[in-house]
Amino acid sequence: MSAPPPHTSGSADPSADPRVDPDADSAGPQHHSDERLFHQLDEDEATFIGRVLRQETVGGALLLLVTIAALLWANSAWADSYERIRDAQLGPLTLEKWAAEGALAVFFFLAGLELKRELVVGSLRRPADALVPVAAAMGGMLVPASLYLVVVLGSQGGSELGRGWAIPMATDIAFALAVLAVVGRGLPASLRAFLLTLAIVDDLGAILVIALVYSATPHLGALLLAALGLALFAWLQHRRVHAAWLYVPLAIAVWWATHEAGLHATVAGVALGLLTRVRPDPGEGHSPAERLEHRVRPFSAGLAVPFFALLAAGVDVGGRGGLLTDPLVMGIVVGLVAGKTFGILGAAWLVARLTRAELAADLGWGDVAAVGVLAGMGFTVSLLIAELAFTGEQAETAKAGVLVGSALAAVLAAALLLVRSRTHQRARQGGRPPVTTT
Repeated sequence: MSAPPPHTSGSADPSADPRVDPDADSAGPQHHSDERLFHQLDEDEATFIGRVLRQETVGGALLLLVTIAALLWANSAWADSYERIRDAQLGPLTLEKWAAEGALAVFFFLAGLELKRELVVGSLRRPADALVPVAAAMGGMLVPASLYLVVVLGSQGGSELGRGWAIPMATDIAFALAVLAVVGRGLPASLRAFLLTLAIVDDLGAILVIALVYSATPHLGALLLAALGLALFAWLQHRRVHAAWLYVPLAIAVWWATHEAGLHATVAGVALGLLTRVRPDPGEGHSPAERLEHRVRPFSAGLAVPFFALLAAGVDVGGRGGLLTDPLVMGIVVGLVAGKTFGILGAAWLVARLTRAELAADLGWGDVAAVGVLAGMGFTVSLLIAELAFTGEQAETAKAGVLVGSALAAVLAAALLLVRSRTHQRARQGGRPPVTTT
């Protein structure tokens, strides 16, 4: 067994009854203000954000290298070998399916853990603090989808292309945090926490779309088995059972039953994450969610997500004339770059107008705009939705659009973040906050 993580994500209540699931209780004293859009992080939250930033930054760098390798491979003289490996059958699934439904189930399990943590002991437990990231995430999903439809529905075959409306809704947290770590070191920690929370809510929206829109009509027998497995998992958590030899086979069984039911198997990962206990009992150093997150995140960032990227990002771009004028590509690029920016910035500004809240003294609207552009790096989940929405050449074209849009968002965001970071550094040297109207 690996050593427990050197942090805690919440304080245990000494008066709590260990027989009662503490996740059902309130999160303790709630300190919130309706005067600021971004709030000062407490020590536990700052520790959590810092650790995630470090691990996801390394994962983002690895993801970039794997993506470049996949693109070079798919556009080289050995492109046929890439296709053969991607389509190779391994047991009941091809390698491509194992990557999309197996490896990404681990990624979405972490997303479920993070969402549960935010809801129970994190920033989403306080409605006043949750309002901005939730509203911004909603704007960052609805506006990109709307702009995508505006672009593609006016083109030839637009009704068929409309099926990809959810592709530009997602944010790749590993890539986004990697860019933020490289060029945004001078930005306030509250802005980094905002991006992480935004991406977590984004992941929830994406998995709901995958489950409701891009899954087949469920097979009731297999769906019932998956539900029973999830109920057993929840009961074991409630009874404080810690035996890995029970949880691992149970998680695999739930994953497979979800796949056989016709739902995308990543849904099982999110469901298991949401059912994991995130608040430690009295005398318990770390909750099950903390221990699992500590052990699973390196596997997810270092192996699972890069494995998916290797088999999904290999798009043959050499023979695609007029790629940048293709309505499918244009819809995705406009949705990721413009839709994310205006959706996130607009929703945050609207909250400020309706609640009369103000930005924190050390933040400017330029910071929020830069994070909005950065959120346009869709990549991992956008590639997954592209594979679910389309097949054959259309799927490859859609994935090319994701790569182009994510790369453009990364370049623009890096430039904006660099400017904002220097602005904050100059303000700190001068002993004053930056001008918040920029």
